[in-house]
Amino acid sequence: MVNIRVPATSANLGPGFDALGLALTLHDEVEAELTGPGVEVTVEGEGAGELDLGEGHLIVKAMRKAFDRMGMAQPEGIRLRCRNRIPHARGLGSSSAAICAGILAARALGTGQLTDDEVFALATEMEGHPDNVAPCLAGGLTIAWTQHGGSPRMVKLVPDARIRPVVLVPATRLSTEAARGLLPKDVPHKDASFNAGRSALLIAALTQRPERGLLLAATEDRLHQDYRAPAMRASADLVERLRAVGVPAVVSGAGPTILAFSTSDSQDLIAPEVGNDWHIQLMDVDPDGANVQVPETR
Repeated sequence: MVNIRVPATSANLGPGFDALGLALTLHDEVEAELTGPGVEVTVEGEGAGELDLGEGHLIVKAMRKAFDRMGMAQPEGIRLRCRNRIPHARGLGSSSAAICAGILAARALGTGQLTDDEVFALATEMEGHPDNVAPCLAGGLTIAWTQHGGSPRMVKLVPDARIRPVVLVPATRLSTEAARGLLPKDVPHKDASFNAGRSALLIAALTQRPERGLLLAATEDRLHQDYRAPAMRASADLVERLRAVGVPAVVSGAGPTILAFSTSDSQDLIAPEVGNDWHIQLMDVDPDGANVQVPETR
């Protein structure tokens, strides 16, 4: 048996579209083992009663992909016990967490070899982009990109200890595919230039100067949030209200969850703007990312 713990993640962080990601202290836990014939999956928490409990489960798919990538024969059976805390289809990286958990479980249980770079590459291949899988695997604040030739790469940074993410989760859902479908194929050059500057400023603010005014400027975006707003009107309106009172707030990933950066002088500004339809969670940054534990045999 192997135990895997994987964090929720927030991608984009405003201007860093498809590049920046942050690991959060909200985790899914998976117990995985290879068994006799058949697939058995149990799910507690988020997704219980909704998810496929057989070969269609995303963790099972990721394990199968990893076994193939390691050149192994597929095991006769897989048993999973999933304790899910990451909300699904809310922009908090639930699919990335499942993919990373499955690949890491297969690496721990298998007889083949996968390097960390190969784990990252396979997770990116399955997810379609690296911005969520990077912080899920590495923890902290990550910058991810795809180099010439198609291989994903990442750099991990350590956010300032004063950074406190606040996650505002609505009851409604929105799929990443639906959100991406609203983006235009081309954007004005001035908007791309604007976001490049804000992304650089955001790295400085998150790692060196987490001042509310600097974070507010650094989280401005012109590449994706306005285009997606019609699909998550309540989220867009709340982001606007929070920013109007000085809270650095953005849409988390593809939404509709909102991520706000709480500073010592902004914590009391958030709650008055949030209605009863939102679940507020104050978190920390997960510094370590995915964790793999193989229980000792006796």
